[in-house]
Amino acid sequence: MIRINNIKIRKDISKEELLETVLIKNKIDKKDILEWHISKKSIDARKKDDVHYTYTIDLELKNEEKYKKFPKVKEFKMPNISIRKTNKKNVVIIGAGPSGLFCALTLIQNGITPIIIEQGNCVEKRKLDIDTFSKTGNLNPLSNVQFGEGGAGTFSDGKLTTGINSPFCRKVLLEFVNFGAPEQILYLSKPHIGTDNLVTIIKNIRQYIISKGGTFLFNTKAIDFTITNNKIDSILCSIKNSEIIQIPTTHTILAIGHSSRDTFEKLYEKGIKMEPKNFSVGVRIEHLQEDINRSQYGNVTKLNLPPAEYKLSYHSPSGRSCYTFCMCPGGVVMASSSEKNTIVTNGMSYFLRDGKNANSAILVNVVPDDFRGSSPLMGINFQKSLEEKAFILGGSNYFAPIQRVEDFINNKKSTHIGNITPSYMPGVTLSNLQEILPDFVSSTLIEGIKYFDTKLKGFANPDSILTGVETRSSSPVKIIRNENLVSNIAGIYPCGEGAGYAGGIMSAAVDGIKCAISVLENWL
Repeated sequence: MIRINNIKIRKDISKEELLETVLIKNKIDKKDILEWHISKKSIDARKKDDVHYTYTIDLELKNEEKYKKFPKVKEFKMPNISIRKTNKKNVVIIGAGPSGLFCALTLIQNGITPIIIEQGNCVEKRKLDIDTFSKTGNLNPLSNVQFGEGGAGTFSDGKLTTGINSPFCRKVLLEFVNFGAPEQILYLSKPHIGTDNLVTIIKNIRQYIISKGGTFLFNTKAIDFTITNNKIDSILCSIKNSEIIQIPTTHTILAIGHSSRDTFEKLYEKGIKMEPKNFSVGVRIEHLQEDINRSQYGNVTKLNLPPAEYKLSYHSPSGRSCYTFCMCPGGVVMASSSEKNTIVTNGMSYFLRDGKNANSAILVNVVPDDFRGSSPLMGINFQKSLEEKAFILGGSNYFAPIQRVEDFINNKKSTHIGNITPSYMPGVTLSNLQEILPDFVSSTLIEGIKYFDTKLKGFANPDSILTGVETRSSSPVKIIRNENLVSNIAGIYPCGEGAGYAGGIMSAAVDGIKCAISVLENWL
């Protein structure tokens, strides 16, 4: 198979037109093609007077010796898994987010039928719980944006970008396509699925796992762990906060997510080794999507470009960092609380990203020295304190506190909304976010916003809306595991974002696959 790189296209064309263009330019005989596909597609907007698409395509040819000038590539093949298994073992996965689902999927594909415990609802009912909260402020603490089948990433932008380099990234993308994702995620440089697609895909993965013998227990919360001779023996679970059941297990995957605070406390009580880790807090910022498009693309009219994205970072002289995270083109700011009397924000986009506003988290790094204490769980208290203050500032009714950027910079309460309408539901309250944010967060945010405006014109638009608070970008805790991905308690595998080993859908799914492989390879 050969690869042709750096194919510049300055108009919207079909796949067939793309192939014809490449064949003519590179003098390739169409009769020689056995198979071909797009390997990568990106937008080059570095020069606003020459915004264009850049493609890479792979072709399998009959007579490759005729085309020696092109680099050869190998077709992707999954690494072999060395399996040692016996039907006497019992695998339980706690959490049905990306890490839990892809762990279950990998086990199922290798003949092991796990039990998946999820405290929230299945994804279809979970969507109803989230819609109810957004409309009425009636929160279900067990089923919300943080908890439920699919994990927190299901109600986000569905980004599939990642900074990790793993052969399993390709497997994750292929599995998503297999279960209903658009094929373009295999080649777009910045692939995303969107919440609307994820709901269907997650349901399809679940139905496949069940069809192969796996078991899902929804509305079932792990509340205690029986440990005998330093080995996991069973899990005590509460069903709908009433009936108690005990599930025997020899292998437990802790795919619990970054918001499972009471589970972290129980694990710490049971002697699971963990440590505090760095995380970030901040706010969501909203701009008009058309303004972001103009800043990124200029006044391009010849291309039907997708809603523009951005990713920005700033390093303050103070030593702090400020960066944008989970940018959602054409999206909305979501009510993402998982505990009563708290405000938590997140961003969400549908696949088409056709909303009026763009939003992104703007975050400042937090380190353990910012919340000193003897317990590794002190970071949770830091997060929760901010969330409770935001709840009070917003009016104690699940309305989120908001502020215009100009007012935030000048440290004064907003008294009006300009030309950008906040998208957060069930409602918002004009506020001064500096009243609740730590000084180091506020000052670094102000520096960052001003700096970002030099990189993306209009970022510091006075009418841009800040919504507080964003506290759940990553876990504040890391559960220690060894080279076999096992904790200090035999049979317990800390996994995914909640355990401190991932950051986003892709890396969490990959870590789930790795934990499944470890279970299979050490199945003795």
